[in-house]
Amino acid sequence: MLLLTKATFAIMIGFLSSAILGLILIPLLKKLRVGQRISEFVGEAHRKKEGTPTMGGLIFIVPTVLATIFLILTDKISYTSNLGIVLLVFIGYTFIGFLDDFLSIRKGNNEGLTVYQKLLMQVLIAIGFFYIYMRNGGQTAWVVGTLKIDLEMGWLYGLAILFVLVGASNAVNLTDGLDGLAGGLSAVAFIAFALISLSVGFEDIGIFCLILVGSLFGFLIYNTHPAKVFMGDTGSLALGAVMGAIAILTHRELTLLVVASVFVIETLSVIIQTFWVVVFKKKLFLMTPLHHHFEKLGWQETDIVKLFWVCGLIFAMAGIIFGVWV
Repeated sequence: MLLLTKATFAIMIGFLSSAILGLILIPLLKKLRVGQRISEFVGEAHRKKEGTPTMGGLIFIVPTVLATIFLILTDKISYTSNLGIVLLVFIGYTFIGFLDDFLSIRKGNNEGLTVYQKLLMQVLIAIGFFYIYMRNGGQTAWVVGTLKIDLEMGWLYGLAILFVLVGASNAVNLTDGLDGLAGGLSAVAFIAFALISLSVGFEDIGIFCLILVGSLFGFLIYNTHPAKVFMGDTGSLALGAVMGAIAILTHRELTLLVVASVFVIETLSVIIQTFWVVVFKKKLFLMTPLHHHFEKLGWQETDIVKLFWVCGLIFAMAGIIFGVWV
């Protein structure tokens, strides 16, 4: 019963604090003219969104971090090295995304940090992750009990951490193209990882996930169609990276591919499209990521988002079964 109370409180405090912060932050972002630049390739419907405030990821990031710290200081949850790693990744990737958004706005285009600048910062965060993880006796074996896999990786586990963080953060970033799409899918994915974490004994991570879920629900008040604010790279990079970090810490890396299947499919659509153009000199999809393909087919934005949310929910349930029960 105590755990259920903690879970309810975590969602509630995340939701209320992000909903209130949105009321304060969105007018401030408008006043500072922190507007999103829209690509000319995405169509007229998106061109109307030009100037919508970005960096809105702060609406769910700040409450999640502060609420987690509050619960630690009040002894409602215990501080662990794993929770420290989660906060390091979350804050670290928030900084990368914020800097990318800031430079994009300052330059007046969608070109913020260079690929090499992003990669350097991501490597530094992965090194910090690996150092803390190893110092506290973390295992370096890739274990998937369902498939009877137990592969010792040694120092290569550090590279695996980098790969998962970069891959997951970019997957969410690519999916963040329609109002409420990435935020809703992320909320569903973190509900799944909260249940998985609590089921396998990672209460601290589970409560963090639930705070983030509540904060994302609060953010979606302002981000669903028509969006009053976008999360920007500030939010999308942080969400993807912390999702990857939680999958690693709970030793559910393969489960991540199931829970986050929509993000994976969106990313694969971009990779396949690039391959198709290079090899066959023509497009396979009308436009990528995949949600833009449906737009080009004439689907309404809200219908695409609802379809992807439903698919995300189905994959999340499958991930829970795969990660805990099977």
